Amino acid sequence: MPRTDRVLRPFWLHQCAEYLIGLVLVAMGLQSMEPAVPTIAGGLVLLNAALVDGPLGAFRLFSRRGHRVADVVVIAGLAVVAVLPGLDLDATSRVLLGGSAAVLAVVWWNSAFETRRARTAAGDAAAPPQDRAEAIGRGAGRLAGHIAKAVRDRSKSA
Repeated sequence: MPRTDRVLRPFWLHQCAEYLIGLVLVAMGLQSMEPAVPTIAGGLVLLNAALVDGPLGAFRLFSRRGHRVADVVVIAGLAVVAVLPGLDLDATSRVLLGGSAAVLAVVWWNSAFETRRARTAAGDAAAPPQDRAEAIGRGAGRLAGHIAKAVRDRSKSA
């Protein structure tokens, strides 16, 4: 299925998933007999999530476009570390690193990297022009809301 035909998840959800996976890798690494590799990998995932200019970004050093490329590098790095035979890792750490790479790949594939402004501008251009009936309906709804607010305020002050 082409990427444009699917419903993409918001970017804050992408960042949440990265933070969660990074914390799991760090926690697992600290419980492992050889903690260096999983802990560093988890720290790299956390740093990748924190440096982007998204809603949950801590430092906002690079754009979502740059983060999209960095995600591929991090995912590839996790996958390579999981299968690299020269590293002294136990089987659990290898499975966790490989599984984390797979989950991050799925999250990456289903994420919307555009900003909200870019998505709404594209949606506005594709939306049909507002007709008169819809404008009247919206106006009536606003009027009803204002009347309800006035009645509520009046009853509170009485």
